[in-house]
Amino acid sequence: MIKLLTFSTLYPDSTRPTHGIFVETRLRHLIAAGKIKGRVVAPVPWWPLKTLFGGSYIKYAGVPRAEVWHGIDVEHPRYPLIPKIGMTAAPLLMATALKRVLSRIIDHGYDFDIIDAHYFYPDGVAAVMLGRALGKPVVVTARGSDLNLIARYFFPRRMIQYAARNCAGIITVCQALKDTLIQLQVEPNKVTVLRNGVDLALFRPPRNRQALREHLGVTGKTLLSVGHLIPIKGHDLVIGALSGLRDYHLMIAGEGHEETKLRHLVSSSGLTERVRFLGTLSPEVLADYYGAADALVLASVREGWANVLLESLACGTPVVATSIGGTPEVVSVSEAGVLVNNRNPRALSEGVKTLFAKYPDREKTRRFAEQFSWDATTAGQEKIFSEILSNRQDHEDREEE
Repeated sequence: MIKLLTFSTLYPDSTRPTHGIFVETRLRHLIAAGKIKGRVVAPVPWWPLKTLFGGSYIKYAGVPRAEVWHGIDVEHPRYPLIPKIGMTAAPLLMATALKRVLSRIIDHGYDFDIIDAHYFYPDGVAAVMLGRALGKPVVVTARGSDLNLIARYFFPRRMIQYAARNCAGIITVCQALKDTLIQLQVEPNKVTVLRNGVDLALFRPPRNRQALREHLGVTGKTLLSVGHLIPIKGHDLVIGALSGLRDYHLMIAGEGHEETKLRHLVSSSGLTERVRFLGTLSPEVLADYYGAADALVLASVREGWANVLLESLACGTPVVATSIGGTPEVVSVSEAGVLVNNRNPRALSEGVKTLFAKYPDREKTRRFAEQFSWDATTAGQEKIFSEILSNRQDHEDREEE
């Protein structure tokens, strides 16, 4: 059985149960298949006290050092991160701080075979540094802004290229990210596209949709916008689109520093009666809202592989989304919904009108989503890890001869 060490700052903990949940979900399905054991190292920036002034860093002080999360051993070691200039130094600081942690894990009996790193920068770069120091192969998964945004900066781009050259394999969650790596002069044969799946048992059409809508207080044609309340998610654009959609209501699920601004926009636009802020929802409750809504609207400026799209489709709810990143790979048929090429309120409202003018059969929407189970992704990971370790063993055998 392969012993895997998953390494990423994107992983849930008891203080942030939905943080990086897509990494955890993929790992849980992989372990459940029975061929791979897993542990997690999910480092967080060091901050001394919960109440000490530190802006956004304060939230990290409450993260436990170690915990068992959904049956998986997870450690949250600290690493120093210098505010404002941390992007440049982060990979080296992370690798330096965590070498002792990974060595201790090996010494205490979990001599892992391979490092499974998520997010190319700084996580993937630090993982490759650690892999070289400890003699362990590393597979890095690219997920979105690590390539679409961070790679635009000179030093991070060079370090991403360094990690790509020196890791044993690369996974991207969509073809668009593989294309980006190729543009960064990464060898195409080194990159495998393994799309995220969706939990088809959790995200499924409601048994009685009308009863659910009544229970949740959903009436009339209702749109849903899901994601952190931050500028790149475009919730303000979805709110603006309501001006051209006078018979529609909107629900917004998520939290973030833009909430006050968004609430003011709703109020100043005279939309208080038509917009509801739901806050952060558990996956189980979010599934109900997907099922109750008539359409999901995703107005992101960038995405790798947006999990909310598949979650909505699995609940039978079609989507209207900006045509960016891997989104066209999901919204590829009429049953899935409508893509908009211009990211503005008018384009979104027109996209919604187009969807409702020929609204798809919700059962067909669900059937389309059923092709995105986790099975293929799990099998793909098993194949990559096994081949890397087999090639490594062959190389060692040849050296001994």
